[in-house]
Amino acid sequence: MEREKRYVPVIVRFDADGKLRPLEIEFDESHKYPVDKILDVRRAACQSVGGVGDRYTCMIQGRETYLWMEKGRWFVSAKR
Repeated sequence: MEREKRYVPVIVRFDADGKLRPLEIEFDESHKYPVDKILDVRRAACQSVGGVGDRYTCMIQGRETYLWMEKGRWFVSAKR
């Protein structure tokens, strides 16, 4: 299955310590997904579409998925 790097708008909360917590991902105008839980945050490379940044492992609608922050922009590895 081919994948592409898709930059997406994300609603984010900053806590008092300055940490980011993604709250909602807007895949497109009609598909917005609330982030149920953040499982992990680490610096990592995205093997499927390239890029290096902070990788957020998120639970969204019962599925584990990655959300990446790269140079101030959010992206996901999306199916083509």
